[in-house]
Amino acid sequence: MTPLPTQGRQGGSPRVACLGECMIELRTRPDGLLVRGFGGDTLNTAVYLARLGVPTDYVTALGEDGFSAEMLEAWRAEGVGTEFVPRLAGRSPGLYMIETDPSGERRFHYWRDQAPVRDLLDLPQWPDLAARLMAAVDVLYLSGITLSLYRGDALPRLLDVLRDFSARGGAVVFDTNFRPRGWPDPAEAGRVFAEAISLSALTLAGAEDLAPIWDEAEPEALAARLEKLTPEAVLKFAHPGCLTLAEGRRTEVPALKVGKVVDTTAAGDSFAAACLAARLRGEPPEAAARAGHRLAAEVVRHPGAIIPRAAMP
Repeated sequence: MTPLPTQGRQGGSPRVACLGECMIELRTRPDGLLVRGFGGDTLNTAVYLARLGVPTDYVTALGEDGFSAEMLEAWRAEGVGTEFVPRLAGRSPGLYMIETDPSGERRFHYWRDQAPVRDLLDLPQWPDLAARLMAAVDVLYLSGITLSLYRGDALPRLLDVLRDFSARGGAVVFDTNFRPRGWPDPAEAGRVFAEAISLSALTLAGAEDLAPIWDEAEPEALAARLEKLTPEAVLKFAHPGCLTLAEGRRTEVPALKVGKVVDTTAAGDSFAAACLAARLRGEPPEAAARAGHRLAAEVVRHPGAIIPRAAMP
């Protein structure tokens, strides 16, 4: 397994590719009107990585409609590379709506079953795209939601891509990000997540993600299992804070206190971006976790997944 790099194979900073889905985002305002934007867990992470100075590409599939064109324009404006985004005629991105309660906790509604990214690994151009991707980037980042997009033969092929990427000297980073709706069989999710974690140089795990699919509720048991599967992990708790697991050492890193929480959307995605960016700069795991907490603490003070640039800490 390739460890996390601090220098790219082509020189300079390591280049990251985030694999997943971006959807049209509808957010309900206090007056009941809807605000449209774009979002998706790995896309959110890609934007924050780019803002933190990490060379970042996004890997997905889009349609040839106006929404897809707007997405690509917005990603490029954020500095996110789009050369690994094939476009499919007659298709449109998925859509989701966010509702938040008075405490800032959110509820999602999805319309995404026909999203073009679900066919990405079946496209005729996928083998060439995958070959170019493996030659160009140093880190491949994906999430449990990414894995849930693929069924049948496509899911094992995606895991083979991770295995091949690691064998060629790339580092895989996996964020557990579990959504029950995407996994009708929690036991299958548990098996697939364990395999993805075993292929990863760094796992960003949530206790609330792993507990229902591994039948383990205690953080101690979850930490012990992660240590057997991956060389480095961050285990985030339900209460604010996390545990870094690296080189046989466990360190608890408390979260920052936040004033008023407006919207918890992308809290985990932004934590992942800042933590990974710090590790790629060579900072130790504990410092990287603190960087993750800092960015997440600012993100939850704003509505929507992507905060204004001026609000970046």
